Amino acid sequence: MTRVLLVDAVHPAGLARLRGEPGIELVELGEDRPEEIPRALADAEAVIVRTAPLPAAAIAGAPKLRVVAKHGVGYDNIDVAAATARGIPVTVTTTANATSVAEFTLAQILALTKLSAAMDAAVRAGDWAARNRLVPIELAGKTLAIVGFGRIGRRVASRALAFEMRVLVHDPYVAAEAIRAAGCEPVERLEDALAAADVVTLHCPLTAETRGLIGRERLARLPAGAFLVNTARGGIVDEAALAEALRSGRLAGAALDVLVREPLPADDPLLGVPNLLLSPHVAGVTAESARRMALEAAENVLAGLAGRLPREVVVNPEVLP
Repeated sequence: MTRVLLVDAVHPAGLARLRGEPGIELVELGEDRPEEIPRALADAEAVIVRTAPLPAAAIAGAPKLRVVAKHGVGYDNIDVAAATARGIPVTVTTTANATSVAEFTLAQILALTKLSAAMDAAVRAGDWAARNRLVPIELAGKTLAIVGFGRIGRRVASRALAFEMRVLVHDPYVAAEAIRAAGCEPVERLEDALAAADVVTLHCPLTAETRGLIGRERLARLPAGAFLVNTARGGIVDEAALAEALRSGRLAGAALDVLVREPLPADDPLLGVPNLLLSPHVAGVTAESARRMALEAAENVLAGLAGRLPREVVVNPEVLP
């Protein structure tokens, strides 16, 4: 029997796909037990992981491991270098949650610009007169700066264009012609995109290059009254600098679905920051995307064990034949 380790819970469709495959023994570790991963991984030939860490030590202690399947697209919780050194492919579920993240991003932009949280709080407090003080803004005619123009960024752009926004794109890895073909304007320098934006949304991976990408100096480039949305990865934004910009009132609001510390501790300073919408890393999780991600992760495991992985799902394709 080929042992497949499942870390964290996934949609039942993915479990059924693996259990229905002859010769597969599925071992479910369960949620919130990252300290047990090394022991459970010791005899596994494949692993599916969501947000739990998969460090080099765990990979080194798994001599039979042949494929690592990420349930999602962000793989910064996996030591890809360690897997690559062992010749182990690391896969992602490509477009499975792209639509979900794009829709969530637009929902947060709308919640921020329409003052949804403040409106709700006012009504609950019996402050009907707040309708004379709280003044939302329209998206039509406003400028959205998208940082990262991959599968998610492109979907956000198409939805923003439907709201009649001007869309700027900064992505050094995408040709300017491709950005223009999508109806957007390419901007070579990130600072220039930030300076022109009413709203900024981040859709780039967390790498050595993007860690701390939006810090104090770049936040200062944003016009007064601008908004920031991050549904990518927590480490891309300097949280202390963002909190400072929000407390000062220079930024009108921000929405963070991803954080440096997840889950957020009860004493984290972010909890006291005004005009900040927080959510528990759920942008990519919908009923539809959960099923797609589970099924794609299962298929990636089976394809990896059979030695027939398509290159487009592998983040370290140099390990493939």
